[in-house]
Amino acid sequence: MRMAPLRLAVAAIGVAWSAANAADPRYPDWPCAQAKVPELSVAAVWAGPPIDAAGETWKNDPKVKELVARLAARRTPLEDAQKAAEDFVAASGADKGEKAKLLFVGLFQELNRQRTEVMDGIERITHKEKELAETIRTDRAELSEAQDSTSPDQQKIHDLTSRLEWGTRIYEDRRKTIRYVCEVPTVIERRLFTLGRAIAQAAE
Repeated sequence: MRMAPLRLAVAAIGVAWSAANAADPRYPDWPCAQAKVPELSVAAVWAGPPIDAAGETWKNDPKVKELVARLAARRTPLEDAQKAAEDFVAASGADKGEKAKLLFVGLFQELNRQRTEVMDGIERITHKEKELAETIRTDRAELSEAQDSTSPDQQKIHDLTSRLEWGTRIYEDRRKTIRYVCEVPTVIERRLFTLGRAIAQAAE
């Protein structure tokens, strides 16, 4: 990497974190455009029978537990998951209200857990990015000082340049990862809303 592009990349890192710092101060490591909502609301995704007393009882039903795992897996196409949920509730006969409730509670807990794990991971990566950005700025200042010295240490300049190039590359790769992963919580929310609606309608 030539020095001019490297200077531009380091400058861009500073701009990126200036923009990030303008986000919600309650969540300084949250980089996504979507506002961080730590916990999902049941009321926002469920219109079926009350589920207050359901707790973890869904885990005691092997069929519900197995289906929750299948529906929550993002590798299961949403249309297939929706049909499987509807078929399960419809086949439950007189117990369909109770089965629908257990199925939704399990799905809500599992998808909420997945969503929390993803958001925690995003914040961990972001925190590392901030630390790396600070290291890059420090190295850049040290490199400028070494280059401006009356007796430049060429080995030191070479080492700092290599470290800057590597650090900048890692920074950019992580930033691309963050942009992609930022979409995952929203994907999970949409999945929960769609399946919750399907389960509630099947229970009517």
